[in-house]
Amino acid sequence: MGQYVIEGRNRLCGSVRVHGAKNSALPILAACVAVGRPCVIHNCPDLSDINSTVKILRSLGCDVRRNDGTVFVDSSRISSACITDGLMREQRSSIIFLGSLLSARGEAVMSAPGGCDIGLRPIDIHLMSMKKLGVKISESHGEIRCTAGRLTGGKVVLPFPSVGATENIILASVKSSGVTTIINAAREPEIVDLAMFLNSCGARISGAGESTVVIEGVERLYSSQYAIMPDRIVACTYMAAAAVTGSTVVIDEVIPAHLVPVFSSFEQAGCRIEVSGSKIRISSPERLRAFDRIQTMPYPGFPTDCQAIMMSVACIADGITLINENIFENRFRHVTELRRMGAEIYVQDKTAVVNGVRNLQGTLVHSTDLRAGAALVVAGLCAEGRTTVDRICYIDRGYDSLAENLTALGAVIKRKD
Repeated sequence: MGQYVIEGRNRLCGSVRVHGAKNSALPILAACVAVGRPCVIHNCPDLSDINSTVKILRSLGCDVRRNDGTVFVDSSRISSACITDGLMREQRSSIIFLGSLLSARGEAVMSAPGGCDIGLRPIDIHLMSMKKLGVKISESHGEIRCTAGRLTGGKVVLPFPSVGATENIILASVKSSGVTTIINAAREPEIVDLAMFLNSCGARISGAGESTVVIEGVERLYSSQYAIMPDRIVACTYMAAAAVTGSTVVIDEVIPAHLVPVFSSFEQAGCRIEVSGSKIRISSPERLRAFDRIQTMPYPGFPTDCQAIMMSVACIADGITLINENIFENRFRHVTELRRMGAEIYVQDKTAVVNGVRNLQGTLVHSTDLRAGAALVVAGLCAEGRTTVDRICYIDRGYDSLAENLTALGAVIKRKD
């Protein structure tokens, strides 16, 4: 599974570039199936989740070629609407192919998806939404079979602003007859990125990034080239790395507006943040201060994907920080590992109380999911002695060249496979 071996307490300096957003790249690659024409996707990171998505595309009959950060996808000869159980289990976001396949083939056959074990993420809301659009669904022995002719537009009210369900409804509706309206849609930047890509292919989507999204179905879509937006969670991770090491780092190729929900926590901790175009310069004090309560919420609230990373920052901040996890019920699994490093964290239900300590101690810790793994790397950067982060296959799902980028900033971190 691989390990990161980190020698802690080294100052960082310099500049690091943020790669394309995983959570944009995955639905956009899946959307290429709905387009049915050749598409070129730029700024696509080299991640294990991307590799899994490419395998699904090829299994469906797409021609896929990759060159550095560019992926060429030709879905004009798609030959299947079935995704095997093995491919579905590799990642949670594989469910996003449901909407694309319904647009492209009028049918989809798949099983429930896999992914990081961070709590219940039922797909009921996806299936309920498809039924609203006229899709017939049958389930048997773990297999989900969805069929429809050309989908009909309709009004879908989501009980929760689910990112995946919003994306699936958009993908299923782009070539439907009539108009589809999503009420209580997710507002995440990744939704906007997907809509912008589809609109560049000839779709008619308005309201992306707001709570009401309207999709006017079109007869066909067209070829397009598109560049994935920067990854805001990766940007937050590099900011945290600078903060815990008392460093000054420039983070390039970001969209600062996407990071506003996390800026205040860094500033309350004593960090200075300067924004210039697509660059963020963060300067950290010698000792961080505890920051106000963090409450994870759907965008534009504090992102759940940054919760574990910011907990590592709170571990060495002077004072007590409260963290409420309101999205997933199983997203405090990194707490046990941080405690092994000397952190003082107390958990009650959905709340973690972090009492900052002077120093963390390097030891062997295990990644339990993608963001938990990133949090342990951040903690290792400021810990005394050597930290070994095991099971970095989780980290590979969302970070491209993490060790290389941190090394370029002055960290002492090596990968052992």
